Amino acid sequence: MAHGYRTDTFGTIGGEGQGWKDTATRYALVPLRIFLGVTFIYAGLDKLTDSAFMSATGPGSVGELMRSVRDSSAVPALVDLSLKSPEGFGYAIGIGEVAVGLGTLVGLLARLAAFGGALISLSLWLTVSWQTEPYYYGNDLAYLMAWLPLVLAGASVLSLDAALADRRRRMR
Repeated sequence: MAHGYRTDTFGTIGGEGQGWKDTATRYALVPLRIFLGVTFIYAGLDKLTDSAFMSATGPGSVGELMRSVRDSSAVPALVDLSLKSPEGFGYAIGIGEVAVGLGTLVGLLARLAAFGGALISLSLWLTVSWQTEPYYYGNDLAYLMAWLPLVLAGASVLSLDAALADRRRRMR
């Protein structure tokens, strides 16, 4: 082929074009991975270590939060499900956020972690943030959109996924 169009995430056809543009393209999603990874780890740990949040009732509790958004939620059935066991829901969200954040930050099962992050953000947008007006004041929709490039591209550099893929290639 005479053209030098990029066809994969590891370089160009024939190994040409390893200039700064190709390097920048390969590393373009790393800042997003770091931001989302650190943010979700922090959010999860914040929930898991807040005894008020992990309660079914009381100010600042997950139970009170879910009761307050139930009628304005896009999917009240999802809120009702969380209200069956508010503490369990709180732990599931907190542990999920930590797992998603760690997977994204180190790039292990990065697409799966990003998909999990997108699902968490989608569920929070449809429940907690749905009534926010104007919509761009709510952050869960923005997080949902931020996860999508990582769902599609994964973590091809500076990641355990890339290291494992490289190891598999060398073993062939």
